[in-house]
Amino acid sequence: MTALTETFDAAAFRQVLAHFATGVVVITGTTPEGPAGLTCQSFSSLSLDPPLVLLSTARSSSTWPRIAATGRFAVNVLGADQRDVSARFAVSGGDKFAGQGFRAGALGNPLLDGAIAHVECDLEAVHDGGDHHIVVGRVRALEAQGLDDAAPLLYFRSAYRALAPTAG
Repeated sequence: MTALTETFDAAAFRQVLAHFATGVVVITGTTPEGPAGLTCQSFSSLSLDPPLVLLSTARSSSTWPRIAATGRFAVNVLGADQRDVSARFAVSGGDKFAGQGFRAGALGNPLLDGAIAHVECDLEAVHDGGDHHIVVGRVRALEAQGLDDAAPLLYFRSAYRALAPTAG
């Protein structure tokens, strides 16, 4: 059996994986310092029974540890018209909530206005994932905005994208 040796660099890894489209979410929480949030494109459902979701956050994030310390968080699924929200929550520092409407959810997490869905979770587990944390959340409350035509904000090949109707 031949052992494989990695023959690619981080740039090649990123370039190839950019061919996988992802949705864009903002993870929010209420910390002792006030509301906190960060943009995330590594999010998915994990289990129906029990209801679990999975996301990953960079170890370098200064926001995630503050949210994690509360033991709960919200996932705000962004709509196609929320590129500015994604960009605002993706930067470090500053008041990310300035000009951003939100309300408290069932668990007290900030739920962003305009998001097409919200999922509130208790922090179930955090695992090592190289330069990221792999976060498992137990879903406690959820809602969709009831907009059948709501389009999600997508990220593909290092740019925001929108869904196009399929033929047929």
